[in-house]
Amino acid sequence: MTFTEAIQTCLRKYADFSGTASRSEYWWFALFLVLGSLVLGIVSNTLSLIFTLAMLVPSLAAASRRLHDIDRSGWWQLVSLIPVIGFFVILYWLVQPTAPNRYGSASGVPVV
Repeated sequence: MTFTEAIQTCLRKYADFSGTASRSEYWWFALFLVLGSLVLGIVSNTLSLIFTLAMLVPSLAAASRRLHDIDRSGWWQLVSLIPVIGFFVILYWLVQPTAPNRYGSASGVPVV
């Protein structure tokens, strides 16, 4: 998946917490979020804050779909609330390769 495809997919699935997201889809979208926030932060902190708040739901949805791709519930994102260790645990899970899962394939076809 390319950078633009990942952004389009994640924004099209704005609040879709079902299905899966490939590693490339998730990380390209994460890069878009960081770059967008940095660029807007240079222009105006207010614009950066608005962008970050507007992208909160899509980023949570993309992370949830990414966790589904390794057969974990999206609720596991709450682990990131544990100081220090939580960040590393969620990061480790988000970089894992696709695994057989009960949530469906990246193409959206349910796995039976």
